Amino acid sequence: MYESQSWLHELWIARETLWEGFQTSVAVSVLAIVCGTLIGIVAGLVLTYGKFWMRAPFRLYVDLIRGTPVFVLVLACFYMAPALGWQISAFQAGALGLTLFCGSHVAEIVRGSMQAIPRGQMEASKAIGLTFHQALGYVLLPQALRQILPTWVNSSTEIVKASTLLSVIGVAELLLSTQQVIARTFMTLEFYLFAGFLFFIINYSIELLGRHIEKRVALP
Repeated sequence: MYESQSWLHELWIARETLWEGFQTSVAVSVLAIVCGTLIGIVAGLVLTYGKFWMRAPFRLYVDLIRGTPVFVLVLACFYMAPALGWQISAFQAGALGLTLFCGSHVAEIVRGSMQAIPRGQMEASKAIGLTFHQALGYVLLPQALRQILPTWVNSSTEIVKASTLLSVIGVAELLLSTQQVIARTFMTLEFYLFAGFLFFIINYSIELLGRHIEKRVALP
């Protein structure tokens, strides 16, 4: 009972540190997921319908980034950007690394989903007078979205978990904030379990969002 009260007391003292870390984790994750999804959609569509000279750079981007560990990618963005004359903060470097990683995975998800749609769908769209962009927006993408969502949710949760790697470049996200509190209180298990619970909340929120969108786009 005493240990429980002691931990709650320390949790109250550390509330601002943990809250700021939680906000940083949410912010970098949301930024990486949103920007990475937009990049991935464009890259996936180009890989599916673009000409060779358009596909080549996107293919290089996807293969290169997917083959690079997130840890290495984050360090590369942090150390290479200043070397190239681009002065960015540790938060921006971490967000850039996660965005590039997310975009490469979403690109493959989109490409696979679009290629899984029968070619007759596009031919039928042209037959009724739809342009390519109209067929893409009204016929193909709505069908692909139903296949994209489950894998997108999984990729998004992976980005949230990968955000803990930003602690190595000094970004005070949830994990680093938790480690700072543990260094002061020596309550290792309690605070790591609490951090895990907070990460679960973030990922479960993403899962609920994915389920909500799935219901909205599901066939009646």
